[in-house]
Amino acid sequence: MADSPLPFDQRLILVTGGSSGIGRAVAQCLAGQGARVLVNGRDPQRLAETLASLAGAGHAAVPAALTGLDQASALVTGLAREYGPLRGVVHAAGIHSAFPLGLLKQEHLAKVLGLNVEVALGLLKGIRSRGAHGPGASVVLISSVMGLLGAAGQTAYCASKGALVAMTRAAALELAGEDVRVNCVAPGCVATDMLEGIRARLSDEQFEAIRAQHPLGFGQPEDVAQAVAFLLGDGSRWITGTTLVVDGGYSAS
Repeated sequence: MADSPLPFDQRLILVTGGSSGIGRAVAQCLAGQGARVLVNGRDPQRLAETLASLAGAGHAAVPAALTGLDQASALVTGLAREYGPLRGVVHAAGIHSAFPLGLLKQEHLAKVLGLNVEVALGLLKGIRSRGAHGPGASVVLISSVMGLLGAAGQTAYCASKGALVAMTRAAALELAGEDVRVNCVAPGCVATDMLEGIRARLSDEQFEAIRAQHPLGFGQPEDVAQAVAFLLGDGSRWITGTTLVVDGGYSAS
């Protein structure tokens, strides 16, 4: 009996934020299952490291600092013209913001909403364009459990991640007729550089208190990557407009 084909055999998938953390883990997971991955990020050197770590062939690095709707939309349509129709898009790029309202400034808000929200909208606009996506295409946005619950001192960040949850529902309805599914993943605290940045601002006691709020402990990027792969694949073909919480039990405690 011949071996079964890999789940994402030759499917072309764009992953933003692929130079580190969850984005890198998603790219590695998909490549390991046979996808051709277009990996986007701001840092060319770290992006090259991600590219070198991917199994299989047909991958490409797409260095670009995404900032807004039009740029993100043009990126998708341009890549589709160069490489062929996309079968998936994962928006893993994001900015964490921990500014109390009294210290929040317009420039902080513009950066958070620009990357977390406007770029996501641009990717969705781009994928619906004629010729930009193949049959059964799937988009997965990376939100956060903070977009569902909230946290003091993170109002702007929570607002941006909550917007992705609402955006997912609306876009799923709008793009269903285009044969594009849209879903969202909401992780808890995951062991990435972003978490290390949070740790640097807290005392040991404060950090351990956050860890204790996750009954299964902090997650690994690979935990989120597996959830993303499920939502991109054929096993979730009747799932759209939903948010999958991957938080080690944080939201249940």
